[in-house]
Amino acid sequence: MLDLVSLRRDFHMHPEVGFTEFRTASKVVEILASLGFDVIYGADAMDGDSRRGLPSADVLEAAYERALRDGANPQIVEKMRGGYTAVIGVKKGKQEGPAVAFRFDMDALPVLESTDADHLPQAKAFRSRYEGNMHACAHDGHTTIGLGLAEKLADGNFSGTVRLIFQPAEEGVRGAYSIVQKGMLDDVDYIFCHHLGTNVPLGEVHGASFGFLATTKMVAHFHGVPSHAGASPEKGKNALLGAATALLNIHAIPRFSTGSTRVNVGVLEGGTAANIIPQHAKMIVETRSVSEEVNAELEQRVRNIIAHSAAMHELEHEIEVIGGAIPINSDLDMAELAIEEAKQVEGFTAFKVSDSNAMGSEDASFMIKRVQERGGKGTYMAIGTDIPAPHHHPKFDIQEEILPRSVELLHRIAKRLLT
Repeated sequence: MLDLVSLRRDFHMHPEVGFTEFRTASKVVEILASLGFDVIYGADAMDGDSRRGLPSADVLEAAYERALRDGANPQIVEKMRGGYTAVIGVKKGKQEGPAVAFRFDMDALPVLESTDADHLPQAKAFRSRYEGNMHACAHDGHTTIGLGLAEKLADGNFSGTVRLIFQPAEEGVRGAYSIVQKGMLDDVDYIFCHHLGTNVPLGEVHGASFGFLATTKMVAHFHGVPSHAGASPEKGKNALLGAATALLNIHAIPRFSTGSTRVNVGVLEGGTAANIIPQHAKMIVETRSVSEEVNAELEQRVRNIIAHSAAMHELEHEIEVIGGAIPINSDLDMAELAIEEAKQVEGFTAFKVSDSNAMGSEDASFMIKRVQERGGKGTYMAIGTDIPAPHHHPKFDIQEEILPRSVELLHRIAKRLLT
């Protein structure tokens, strides 16, 4: 029987950021295979061209080598090389029936974990071994719950098919789209996604979370001409000045009457020295809205500003989408079903069918929408756990008693739909 706490702590000690989850995904493949699941992974589970915000080849290779040093199965991770870290576990029941999917994200964050004595992972010696990376958003717990659910369903004593989706690169909303584009959701009738925490206390469950924003995340590169800033400034074309022009105008975009919006330039880099006209500048910008349509218009305005700012300063430019998500419209009958089953799980004491407690954006939105487009249903649940610090904080942690409760909840949902 899987030791959920030990498993979660192992994942916590080895946090891997988006598309570098080689060790984590390797362990997931091994456990699923040992439980008799058919396992789809590597390029078989993802459309390579649809991955967004892929790290550089050097970063991917360094993470790959680190995973091998830390116990990843060489035969398994070879298929994941280059950032193909999605894993899909499939179990067919003893009779025909619907296909039910559950999604679990695996990636960590580029956060330096706390060494304070009151931080439980530090006190219990399972703090991150990868300095500068940390599981600060409960994805180590989500992955553990997925494997616990796999163990519960391993006997195949149900009617239909279970599909367990272990997703890379949720942070930055980058990884789900490639799984959808590969067709991994095309034969799914029901999908359930969830998140631990999200300001929901221990013992409380929400069947649906609303308020997720549509978003587009882009990186823009500006290319100019360097020149001596004192002797011949007029012969240069200042890429940083073009990027700064774009920044100011992006933040001056007016609000929309048809839906609330967000826009932010989070990174602006350029130049090499005080006496050189900057040849290159890079900007990372995001748009968000409650409406998919408004976000698309906002994105186009940002693109126009970047293009015209570059032209104004006689620069070349290119824009790459490095992440994206759409709003989630959960099916309330699925949310109600989840709450009915949660009421049967010891330790859950407070329930809401739905609540607007979403945090930012979620690319599980693409999975849920694909299932709904093909006639199926889905929901995004919140499962409460008290947290000592906010998500993405160096002292973030979860209460580990939520792990078996969550497994039991998802198992009950699966058996409810597969009887």
